[in-house]
Amino acid sequence: MAYQPPQRWASPNGNDLADILHEPRNTEARHRELLESSAKAHTQLRQEAERVLQESILREQTRRVLEEKRREQERIQAEQKLAEERQRLNELKKKVVEIPPLLPDSKSEAAPAVNGNLNKSVASQVPSSANPAASNAFQQPAAQAAAIQPSVNPFGTKAPGQGFTSITSNAPIAQPKPVVEPAKQPSTALGLNALLNGNSLTNGSGPANTTPKPAPTPAPQAPQPDRYTVIHQNLKILRKTMMDQAKVNRALKERMGDMRREIRKSVGQLTGGAPGVNRTQQQKIVGLLREALGNHVQSQLMDPGNFTLRPREPVQGANHNQDTLPSLFLYLLNIFSKAVISQFINEASARPETADPVGVCIAASFSEPDFLWRGVSMIDILLAKFRIVCPVLFGYRGSEKTEQGRSRLGWWKDGGQWISDQQHMDRMTGLGAGFAAISLRKFTQSKKENPFPASNYWTAMARIVNTPPAEISNTQCVVLKAMIQNYEGKFIEFYGTAALAALRAALIELPQRAPEKSPAVNSLHVLAQLLRKDSGLSLG
Repeated sequence: MAYQPPQRWASPNGNDLADILHEPRNTEARHRELLESSAKAHTQLRQEAERVLQESILREQTRRVLEEKRREQERIQAEQKLAEERQRLNELKKKVVEIPPLLPDSKSEAAPAVNGNLNKSVASQVPSSANPAASNAFQQPAAQAAAIQPSVNPFGTKAPGQGFTSITSNAPIAQPKPVVEPAKQPSTALGLNALLNGNSLTNGSGPANTTPKPAPTPAPQAPQPDRYTVIHQNLKILRKTMMDQAKVNRALKERMGDMRREIRKSVGQLTGGAPGVNRTQQQKIVGLLREALGNHVQSQLMDPGNFTLRPREPVQGANHNQDTLPSLFLYLLNIFSKAVISQFINEASARPETADPVGVCIAASFSEPDFLWRGVSMIDILLAKFRIVCPVLFGYRGSEKTEQGRSRLGWWKDGGQWISDQQHMDRMTGLGAGFAAISLRKFTQSKKENPFPASNYWTAMARIVNTPPAEISNTQCVVLKAMIQNYEGKFIEFYGTAALAALRAALIELPQRAPEKSPAVNSLHVLAQLLRKDSGLSLG
């Protein structure tokens, strides 16, 4: 067999036979060249694979976005349809047919006496020697309730700082007018007959005047606003006054707007959590109020007595005994009060537990010694707003089926129409929880004076619990439940055994007396059952 040379394979880089024969194949340089060529080919292959992968990922992401867009469009269409249906339903619910009463009875709408069934229940269950501090509190509500009734301005034309004077010469502050009492009817049969016969009675001894005289008919008196309503009207005038000042005081205009926004922002950021979680917001609010009190922007001075429930005299050692304070400071207190009320309505209505950190901020701010006027806080500004939005806390009652009754209960109007039942009850829930968050604050470890002691909580509860059965409303029940839920422990800390009797009157006896067992009424009984289940608190 003839000799056959060994078969030669083509090299990876495609060199021809001449190249192979002219270059050694096993040299180090040759191996390095082959490795670099292989690495280059690998890099190109990897880059191509990555490009294909990226294109695939982009196509998948695009598909997902389109799919999500389609789902969102379907959701929006469904929600729009639901919103339209609910809007039609709300319009139907807003329609209220006013049923005029046969004979209007002003006495049925009057504020209730505070010491009624609640105090009787407490007195029957609590020994007189137990908890003397709580026993003294039982006697306070009547005096406190009388203090908010319309009263004659005792200061007349006294100098500024000693009465409720006007803010500006062209925008007078609304004044409570004197209440003219109607002529008293004789209590005896003799006196009644004398009036019917046209005879007047004698003052003492001596014959009666027998000349027939017609009995004078007292002119009907329009109901006078209570002091809180007057304060609320004065706050509206204050706001207009600040706008007028801003037109001529550029520094005030710029700084006032920034301070207003900062206060609203800080109140909106208040949240629950560990102690100190709201320290930054609290310091911001106090710092802005202190800056306003310094009056660097030269706002006009104003009589704070226009915004207090009762007149105040100078107190020895008080930080501010003068007749006036900067109007910017009073205006920011109003802005702060309005912001916390909005927070109660918008946030605590859905989650009542969120009211507590706001209550802490309120108590801390109004109790600042620098912010007291003649030794007392200016919290009456906040309470005036509470009186307008939640009158049942101040003893007002009414029928939820009439225009006048709804107004007395604080039922809000939106665009001239009453808001829905659910919106109203949500508002009352937030405000009831907010009132408890303000009034049930402990100051035992603080050097500050409590601006709104727990006795105000007791008084508000008594006003609702002592409502006659025929006048119990769903609004009262919703507010009462919100006041108690999450705050029953603090209430018991303040009043001990007396608080247990009060809770029984509110959660057990009131629902039993209500003529209509509505869901709002039944919710009080349900809360009593939850307290027994969750904390072992048995009330009945």
